[in-house]
Amino acid sequence: MRLLLLQLLFVFLLISTPSKAQINRSIPSEKPKLIVQVVVSQMRFDYLNRYWDKFGDNGFKQLVNEGTYCRNARYNYLLTQAYPGLATIATGANPSVHGIISDKWFNRNTGNQVEATADEKVNTIGGSFFSGKHSAKNLVTSTFGDELKLNNANSKVISIALDAGSAILLGGHSAKGMYWFDTEKGLWVSSSYYTDALPAWIDTFNRKEFAKLYTEREWKALQPIQNYEEADTAAVKSVEKKKNLMEKLKGMVDGIIGKPQPKTDYKALLENPYGNLLTKDLAIAAIDGEKLGTDESTDLLCITFSANRFIGGKFGPHSIEMEDTYLRLDRELAHFLEFIDSTVGKENCLFVLTSDQGVASTPDYLEKSKIPGSYFDPKKAMILLGSYLNALYGQGNWITGYHDKQIYLNRKLIEDSNLNLADFQQKVADFMLEFSGVANSSTAHNLQNGNFANGIMVKFQNSYNQRRSGDVIINLEPGWVERNGNITSANSPYDYDSHVPLIFYGWKAKRKSVLTPVYINDIAPTLSILLGITWPNGATGTPIKEMLE
Repeated sequence: MRLLLLQLLFVFLLISTPSKAQINRSIPSEKPKLIVQVVVSQMRFDYLNRYWDKFGDNGFKQLVNEGTYCRNARYNYLLTQAYPGLATIATGANPSVHGIISDKWFNRNTGNQVEATADEKVNTIGGSFFSGKHSAKNLVTSTFGDELKLNNANSKVISIALDAGSAILLGGHSAKGMYWFDTEKGLWVSSSYYTDALPAWIDTFNRKEFAKLYTEREWKALQPIQNYEEADTAAVKSVEKKKNLMEKLKGMVDGIIGKPQPKTDYKALLENPYGNLLTKDLAIAAIDGEKLGTDESTDLLCITFSANRFIGGKFGPHSIEMEDTYLRLDRELAHFLEFIDSTVGKENCLFVLTSDQGVASTPDYLEKSKIPGSYFDPKKAMILLGSYLNALYGQGNWITGYHDKQIYLNRKLIEDSNLNLADFQQKVADFMLEFSGVANSSTAHNLQNGNFANGIMVKFQNSYNQRRSGDVIINLEPGWVERNGNITSANSPYDYDSHVPLIFYGWKAKRKSVLTPVYINDIAPTLSILLGITWPNGATGTPIKEMLE
């Protein structure tokens, strides 16, 4: 009898005592084995609250409820666009330092438009001729990923996104793998700046033709159409707008938001949530294919969900399409987090989620609530400015370019005409203030010579780069957006464009809500301090103390 009791006690102890593997599983490693940096492009801060009740428990809610949630995180510069935002996250610096002042800008020497990551000197690896002609040559500082590689050559840095600019600017100069989507052939590609050949796991992924499968899939709403925010037509006053909205809802009566094209058009993946699904699939393949997080050298995986930006620009932040995109992304995040936990382990992975920019409500949407707002037409403004300058200084091509609220002047003509450049710039800045919707203007001369401590001019200065920025920069009134082919855009210092989510989750990230003001250029210094490595060489941010406590 006594022997039987001892045997039962032994079995009970075996069952109730956690194994060594279980104990080790709950203890975080000294340093994270993997850092996953996720950027949900064009995600406004208020999206989390707006869609909260419709989210599942294991996606965005899990990140917020179990992570360090910085509720007061913002960009601290004027021209809040996707590529400057991604570069700011990666470098810990503002555009004035890292040089990516805009998605595109004007080159005074060549007279041509410059795309942030375009590079004619490199070649495509694995796709169509032009799809891979991109590099980080215009990014003038190092990134967190670059410094991670310099600190430990065994650390792997992988960056992926649908568009080349997002992948490159978040990953940096020296990533082991840099991949984006070729919309001509439906393949994931890279450039000779980073590699001579695609790895076997990328080739295997491309052969599975997920892109073709998702392109031919019908975009159907996850919920009944009447459950979506924009389905409430009560606030619509205009008869014409109400008619248009009702026709839209009628077209969605079966919940079909987007129909597949008769011919496979891979560009469609940029403007529907299946582009995010494809990106997540590749992220999982990257972890498996590169064996990320499997040794003592910290690896970095950068993921940008770019489709949200294209969907937001096409349909607006309050649209049914936008809401459905986030409900679907919530599911993809839940699946991805589950995969991370089952492979690398939550305790070994530091997951960082933020956004590259916010986005403005469409003027039509603001009109429903009688909130001021409208469109600023830069083409008309430049025609009137040109006429004014011709009347003032004589006939001449005084304006050489306009790009994203930046006016580039013909400095050679101004010099040849014996005109003072600073005075000329000021004349232009003063004239721009006469346009409806223009709130502020500043000259390059003032931004180079001024020392601003606070106010809007600090944000002007943080966006200004002496070699690349325009002679005059303008800022619009709240609610005004530039007419650029989309129904809305970002590119302002206001809360809806600059305030974005920032969440640290997993490895040593405590459950807390941080209300202290945080800037997005604080992310890279924070990660550098946590790993004990050198900061990116242009970083101007400050480590977030709540993550270091």
